[in-house]
Amino acid sequence: MLTELHETHARIDLPAGPRDHEGPHVAQAIAREAKWRQIVCSGQAALDDVTISRWDDPREASWHAATTPSDRYFVGIALKTTRAILTRERRIIFDGTMPSGTLYVSAPSRQLSAQFQAPCAFLHVHISAEHFPTRWAQGAAEGLDDLVLLRDPLAAGLAKALAEQGDAAGHRFAHCIGQILAMHLARPELPRAKVNALPKWRLRRVEQHIAAHFERSISLSELANVAGLSRMHFAAQFRAATGYRPREYLLNHRIEHAKSLLTTTQRPLAEIALAVGFSTQAHFSTVFKRISGQTPARWRAAARNERPELESLPRRRLSPDKDWAVNGPYANAL
Repeated sequence: MLTELHETHARIDLPAGPRDHEGPHVAQAIAREAKWRQIVCSGQAALDDVTISRWDDPREASWHAATTPSDRYFVGIALKTTRAILTRERRIIFDGTMPSGTLYVSAPSRQLSAQFQAPCAFLHVHISAEHFPTRWAQGAAEGLDDLVLLRDPLAAGLAKALAEQGDAAGHRFAHCIGQILAMHLARPELPRAKVNALPKWRLRRVEQHIAAHFERSISLSELANVAGLSRMHFAAQFRAATGYRPREYLLNHRIEHAKSLLTTTQRPLAEIALAVGFSTQAHFSTVFKRISGQTPARWRAAARNERPELESLPRRRLSPDKDWAVNGPYANAL
């Protein structure tokens, strides 16, 4: 089931850190994972009430499976946009684009499989069940299990706070993060709105159309026609499948193509702006900074210095609308 989230921007730029993790780093607030959800730390650190770890996988495709301990909740927060399929016992929980800031939960003793179809980076928070309100003790597994919140502003903000603290963050800070997440997830009711997600075959047609024509103006009516739906139904179903409004998705596609041109060519910014569909360099720079957190010139300089840049979502004002969420079988709900 889906609940529309308050729209907000959150730049999640958590440094990946060194790759050689040969020894345990008990004092680090963010532990590294040798494998998906397998923390590289001492046994004592793993027993903390709140343990935070990070998973990075640069591969284009990967598959993983893990079971949440009986006394814990597992919370994943996407640090960059990826494509993912989450399944449990052959039942699809989520299948589609998972934007930066997305949060998903696995309850105690639950097995979860994840197939990533693009490079990914996640912040993993392992929270003791004791941090959840007592009233959730009996029904927590059913109430929170398989909960997915697309572009959750609070989750994105907490990840940003951790990024700002870096390794200076201590266990007390980590406990606060876990407690805030627990309170956020344990809200007695989340407003819900049912709507079908855009079927995969329609989504592929739209994505291919955008990829082929992103350099020119594309209207909502044009994309709706490609999908074979009315404008209203298309916009809602597209957002269910991707986490983005159609216009948002188009702008992000343009910016990703611009990043490729910035790193592989010497073309001036004004020329790149026109090449990816912007009428002026000023508009291009404004949108680029809103989405990436830096101006095109600064981003190009950073990329050439081999400074890693994590993908982020557009900066946006808070909306009075409800939040987008997924709970339960994703194929049947928005």
